[in-house]
Amino acid sequence: MRRIKPVIKVIPVIRSATINLSEKTIDKTIKASSFLEEVANFILFILRTFKETFSRKFEFREFFRQCFQIGYKSLPLISITGAIMGLVLTIQSRPILVTFGAVTLLPSMVAISLIREIGPVITALICAGKIGSGIGAELGSMKVTEQIDAMEVSSTNPMRFLVVTRVLATTLMLPLLVLYADAWGILGSWIAINIKGDVSFVLFSSQAFGYLKFIDFLPAVVKTFFFGAVIGLVGSYKGYTAGRGTESVGIAANSAVVLASLLVIIVDMIAVQITDMLI
Repeated sequence: MRRIKPVIKVIPVIRSATINLSEKTIDKTIKASSFLEEVANFILFILRTFKETFSRKFEFREFFRQCFQIGYKSLPLISITGAIMGLVLTIQSRPILVTFGAVTLLPSMVAISLIREIGPVITALICAGKIGSGIGAELGSMKVTEQIDAMEVSSTNPMRFLVVTRVLATTLMLPLLVLYADAWGILGSWIAINIKGDVSFVLFSSQAFGYLKFIDFLPAVVKTFFFGAVIGLVGSYKGYTAGRGTESVGIAANSAVVLASLLVIIVDMIAVQITDMLI
């Protein structure tokens, strides 16, 4: 009987370890299935949005209103962001170029950096925080207050009126906001150079745009359309599929910012790889 006792004591330990392992496996399986379900729902949402975009009855009035809300009302924030980008990039790069005696290359380096990469990505991330959270919170509050359900009852297509107009407005406005931020960034760079020197704007412009080529400009503009589409789709999806509770509005806005920012970085990585292969 003394030899059997240790075996009897080990059996509950093995049983509890097996139960814990099975519980962890089930939990991971549920999380994986919910993630895949979320991805599938998002893809279906994109396909439905794409289908409603080419429908006959397009909401032009709501589209122009969203262009005003997304584009014009974002100009102050984008102006400050663009100017700070040019200032910081110039101030940080100047000492290194002074060491190598290449200060004359500073305007062109800043312009190329802003137009090709820094301007589009930073502006898209700022817009993901402002526009993405705004769309998510707006549609989420409409979901909570059952305004979207009221639209469906009154024979108004909420996808066409709410989602398509916002996605298209974001897709078209973001490239313009990026160009606007690039202009302010170049102006901020000129101001930073004149802090420790005296360079006319005409000379600065000739140095800044002297090394720019069309191939530097085209990929940066093309990928901003995808940035805008990603921000609009993610914000609309999170708001449109929000829960019924009031806390779901904050969750929709927060998750829209996080997911849109992540997808913007992923899209930028893919765009850089494609551009590198084509050039």
